[in-house]
Amino acid sequence: MDKRLQKRHKRQVARAREKVKLSEPDVRTQEQIEAAREASRAVDARRGGTNANYSAPSVRNQAGPASHSSAKVDA
Repeated sequence: MDKRLQKRHKRQVARAREKVKLSEPDVRTQEQIEAAREASRAVDARRGGTNANYSAPSVRNQAGPASHSSAKVDA
């Protein structure tokens, strides 16, 4: 790698390190964590269960080509 690329890479790495956001530790008590889990479970129960979002296979891209497009005909 020549000097130009080394300098460029060094600058990119330095900028990337500046943008890194470190996560903060969870300072909640065990009771607060359990209360949050219970609240989350209550929301899931209202939605119809924990697996409601994943119970059916995805229907994306199963229809095939668009039905409104017409085939090109050579005249």
